Amino acid sequence: MGDWTPPDKRFSELPRRLLTALVLIPFALFAVWMGGWWLALGCSAFCAVMMLEWCRMSATPKEVSLAIVAALFALSLGTGDARISGALFTAAVVLAIVSAPSALTSRVSAGFGVVYVFAMVFGLFTLRDGPWDGRLAALYFMSFVWASDAAAYFFGRMFRGPRLLPKESPNKTWSGAIAGVIATALCGYVAAGWEDAAVLPWMVAGVLISVGAQAGDLFESGLKRRFKVKDSGTILPGHGGLLDRVDGLGAVSILSVLIFLSVPSLPGLLGL
Repeated sequence: MGDWTPPDKRFSELPRRLLTALVLIPFALFAVWMGGWWLALGCSAFCAVMMLEWCRMSATPKEVSLAIVAALFALSLGTGDARISGALFTAAVVLAIVSAPSALTSRVSAGFGVVYVFAMVFGLFTLRDGPWDGRLAALYFMSFVWASDAAAYFFGRMFRGPRLLPKESPNKTWSGAIAGVIATALCGYVAAGWEDAAVLPWMVAGVLISVGAQAGDLFESGLKRRFKVKDSGTILPGHGGLLDRVDGLGAVSILSVLIFLSVPSLPGLLGL
């Protein structure tokens, strides 16, 4: 969403970012398109990696054990049995808190990490396999988040300008944030035409998706500043860690599921 990189280096990471996207996006699209156990397997791999990243970023012990439980939790979503998923979630929270150093902040951080990672994975899985046209909803919302990220990245770096939240994420700018919102509003307009649905609800949804994605990104940036790290990991060249890449999508997935469940008529209004 924009930064203060010198002009001659402004797009120096672009080739690596594009290469990473070419590998990651098809994998994500395949898992979401297939749904069911394919999606559970993809979420399992993502959940394990993100749990490892959180443990290393926050100095939470038992990282391997927590990553295994995280993988099993995501895999259990494919069974549709909330008792199994709930038991694994509880086990992970207890393990994280008990194994953390005795300081209250360390225990809170360890427990929060489990809730944070598991909630994002649960949100994405439920968005895809919820009581609506999950395939369309997930594919649309994922593409909207990517459009917001891309517009914010390119326009933010070209125009720069005032910083969005200097204390939390000094490299993000208002120009990038506004570009992301405009891009997703336009995506909403196109989606309304494809689904033969009302334009206004889709454009509002597009704006909210961009705002939610950017809020998730800023929240993750704030967490990294707290732990004094630049990236959550190094698994994705040009992006950092997996948490760095899916923070916006995770936030959008959680919020979308909560709104869809609270307002059952909304998916129908969007043609979903």
